[in-house]
Amino acid sequence: MASPVLPSSGVLSPLGLDAVRLAPGFWGDRVVLNREVTMAHCQEWMEKEGWIANFRGELPRRGREFSDSEIYKLLEGLAWADHPALPELAGIVARAQEADGYLNTRWRHARYTDFEWGHELYCYGHLIQAGVARLRTHGEDELTQVVRRVADHVCDRFMETTETCGHPVVEMALVELFRATGVERYLEMARRFVDRRGLPALADIEFGRSYFQDDVPVRRARVFHGHAVRALYLASGVVDVAVETGDLDLLKTVEAQWESTIARRTYLTGGMGSRHFGESFGEDFELPSDRAYSETCAGVASFMLAHRLLLATGDVRYADLAERTLYNVLATSPALDGKSFFYANPLQVRVPAEPLDGINLAAEGGLRSPWFTVSCCPSNIARTFASLPAYVAAADGAGVRVHHHTPAEIRHDGLVLNVETDYPWSGRVAVTVAEGGTGPISLRVPAWAEGATLSYGETRRAVPPGYAVAEVDGGWRPGDVITLDLPVVSRWTVPDARIDALRGSVAIERGPLVYCAESAGDVPPLAEVVVRPDAAVEHVVDGAVELDVKAALISGAPTGWPYTAEKETPDEEPITLRLVAYHRWGNHGPATMRVWLPVDTARSRYLEEV
Repeated sequence: MASPVLPSSGVLSPLGLDAVRLAPGFWGDRVVLNREVTMAHCQEWMEKEGWIANFRGELPRRGREFSDSEIYKLLEGLAWADHPALPELAGIVARAQEADGYLNTRWRHARYTDFEWGHELYCYGHLIQAGVARLRTHGEDELTQVVRRVADHVCDRFMETTETCGHPVVEMALVELFRATGVERYLEMARRFVDRRGLPALADIEFGRSYFQDDVPVRRARVFHGHAVRALYLASGVVDVAVETGDLDLLKTVEAQWESTIARRTYLTGGMGSRHFGESFGEDFELPSDRAYSETCAGVASFMLAHRLLLATGDVRYADLAERTLYNVLATSPALDGKSFFYANPLQVRVPAEPLDGINLAAEGGLRSPWFTVSCCPSNIARTFASLPAYVAAADGAGVRVHHHTPAEIRHDGLVLNVETDYPWSGRVAVTVAEGGTGPISLRVPAWAEGATLSYGETRRAVPPGYAVAEVDGGWRPGDVITLDLPVVSRWTVPDARIDALRGSVAIERGPLVYCAESAGDVPPLAEVVVRPDAAVEHVVDGAVELDVKAALISGAPTGWPYTAEKETPDEEPITLRLVAYHRWGNHGPATMRVWLPVDTARSRYLEEV
């Protein structure tokens, strides 16, 4: 089956790319754009920057010590997309492999001399994932043989040591290769890498060992901490190891870490990582909007982890978080043309970014860049979107569960379903049976969707958040239709009072989408706007829904001192503020932006009514 995650056990079994085909729509359009534009864009930049030339042996070597991994992530995307560019690029990589399986363009003459920063095992992880994609979409070929030799080399070199890599990812790659090949030692190697974390196995650094998740053993950690991408990649590998070894205690450990992180260290968008220093998680409730790092790659890793936990447990909360992250982090990073990207995804931009001259070296939020000095995010988006159909639905033993609502054809056990919807802009999801079969058909009702209804045949009933299950006696027949109506309407959201940076502010969501104000066009300075959380007025613009909300512009000259002993009511000018879906912001040049908007304190009753 063509899927990036294929556990041998668990509550759910994914339906792969061979069973789910996306049709035109929100995600189907992005998958096509990714295949036709984004992957070629990535390959062009990798050639331009000399990263592919490194595999040809051209000197001097160019790019950071981990640049090999970007070629491997692109290879994975090409494999999932069955792209004709794969064989030539894979051949270039194959010719750089050494006789014992070692493959790295930076360290070939100084192997394994820097486990903290060398990224050799990290690069192997992404190469192995590319090989797994090729095995599952095509079968054995030159690339898969390269990957087998790499994995065997890793086992030969590291099975009996206590060494590991400063950047996790090889763990989940080795488990997936075990699942694809049945070679037991790949799983054992992954298990040992997991167990070595926190011994400690790595040297201390400026950011502390938590940067590597090496400050405490995995089983003793209580929340995700340190470098966000590293933490989430490691957790994904830990879930894989737990599932394949039957270690339920280890699985419950990751579930508890996830629960704590969602409750205390996650942004409204689903973004993770609040500190630029160390690209890391902050402390509990440390979630500033303007300094949010919320790296795109952390969003990808969080999505991968949530999907793994969903398959293992069947708990709908993981699908809810995966959806939030999909629409508000992963969809936000690439521009609408698929040729530039956000690296960081802040929830507020105070000053418009300077127009780019070339590439973004600092990877700061505020303006998408066609490429970065550390360009991990574009290729990560490319491989994730290429495999996206495999995340849409799963089998639960009796029937089909649809996690993510998007136009698609879904096949399982003789049953063929055609899904039609304009989600996320509207809430109607119609599932038509094209070829009959048996078993329940379950459609996810998101946590925000109070008041949803499910209809089929003579049945019509209200359904709570969770999975709405449709069943019929005698099986489904061609032409049967199941309709899920979700209340996709705007709603005001208030933050937990313990989030210092957000007190006195509100945000607006609509369906799975977070909205924001953007200073494109005729918009007043966002720093001087307060909102009145009344009902929003909807407008359809270029197929997307935008919202008008009541607001006020604080006027009057500043007094020279922004603090007073008595509460004063500032002069205000009523205005209407236009909000756009957060994933669409930044497509019209440099702008300011904010998700969380201060409430008009002169009318504090609005706070009580939200």
